Amino acid sequence: MRLPALAAALHVPAPALPEVEVSGVTHNAAWVEPGSVFVAIRGARFDGHTFLPEVAAKGAVAALGEGLPEGTASPLPYLTVPNARAALADASAELEGHPSRALKVVGVTGTDGKTTTSWLTRHLLRESGLQTGLLSTVGYELPDGELRHFPAHFTTPEAPQVQQTLRAMVEAGGQAVVLEASSHALALERVRGVAWDVAVWTHLTREHLDFHGTVENYFAEKRKLVERAPFAVLNADDPWAERLTGIAAEETTYSIDGHAADWQAGAIEERATGLHFRVFSPLGDFAAHLPMIGRFNVANALAAMAAAARLGAAAQALVGGLASFRGVPGRMELVPGDEKDPRVIVDFAHTPPSLEKALATLRTTTAGRLWVLIGSAGGLRDPGKRAPLGEVATRLADHAVFTEEDHRDTPLDDILREMERSVREAGRGNFTRLGDRREAIRYVIGAAQPGDTVLLAGKGAEDTLERGAEVLPWNEVEEARAALAART
Repeated sequence: MRLPALAAALHVPAPALPEVEVSGVTHNAAWVEPGSVFVAIRGARFDGHTFLPEVAAKGAVAALGEGLPEGTASPLPYLTVPNARAALADASAELEGHPSRALKVVGVTGTDGKTTTSWLTRHLLRESGLQTGLLSTVGYELPDGELRHFPAHFTTPEAPQVQQTLRAMVEAGGQAVVLEASSHALALERVRGVAWDVAVWTHLTREHLDFHGTVENYFAEKRKLVERAPFAVLNADDPWAERLTGIAAEETTYSIDGHAADWQAGAIEERATGLHFRVFSPLGDFAAHLPMIGRFNVANALAAMAAAARLGAAAQALVGGLASFRGVPGRMELVPGDEKDPRVIVDFAHTPPSLEKALATLRTTTAGRLWVLIGSAGGLRDPGKRAPLGEVATRLADHAVFTEEDHRDTPLDDILREMERSVREAGRGNFTRLGDRREAIRYVIGAAQPGDTVLLAGKGAEDTLERGAEVLPWNEVEEARAALAART
């Protein structure tokens, strides 16, 4: 696409632009290549306008921004836009040919349950015959089913990477895609330009207030997904969902707690083989089996079934798909061991509500003692959840181990002391403090006995550990395997 055509597509008045070919768009000066359009974003720490000479020297053909700083000039043709991040997303979609318009797109948002619901929906759509891709926090999949990860410098996919991935899915023969829509992705316009078909709402609890400021702001960003989709799948058990009713042109609801809903589950049983329950739905009543643990995963299953049904999945495909689902990496993932070992589970639970759910679930299926290892992130992350995490861990587990979890530039001692505060106030002493996560994992798995359960919480499938200024490679499951092998 040539530069004048891109400007016209963005509705930016720009007379006398050079007829140069645009090869891509980015807001990161390090990623600029010859033919790029550079989007100058004013952030909290940097102003992209300071990089204009650098990107011009690297071959950028134009710049977009919300206005040049007073007294400065641009070495490139400069297009003024109302919102730089929106322009980044719109330009990305335009340059990739709006690939989401060629796909059936399911978006999933909420505080907890997004990843499991996304993976379940992807699996059910494939079982129904649709070539389906996935874009989630765990990674992304083209319709071939191979899990891939973005390069390390794409910590969170920005709008250009989202659109490029959707284009790759179309070129690979994809017919549908399931996309996790986090509050950050919605607030920072990373998923702007995606043509949603279905919006799934799991539930909302306190999270990311370091970024959003208030729960109301957090809700408002997540609400955008429901506003932008023609069909919504809403959790009738979540009080916040009441404020979403009637926003989408059409909607359906689900419940596991007996609220009036279109999709309901009854006779829920947790057995050694997983979850068994009965589904009452617009497709009829039928028995279902999901080889996962955790009653809350029944809610995730209902949400996924409702979304898949909207795109044409029949009851038979839903039943078969649930039964053949093998879980999500890092989400209640069982680490293989033998009879002399405790049961070890890796889970991403990193908020007080999600940790409470995980521990309550494991308590019902644990014959022996229940152990938990948990930390809390540092840096700009919400410090208000540190004490509640410690309280939940020591209240529901027999023994807790407090350790590091991406403490970044926050002193680890400050984080662990805050986690301990509510525990000590409650008069509990059932915890151990070990700052090194590898050492802590080896300690807790070594101390547990056969019949016990150990929950390694907080990291899940994340592949790095941020320790101060260091970003270290990390694999929680492999660390657990090593600790099991080291047991005497």
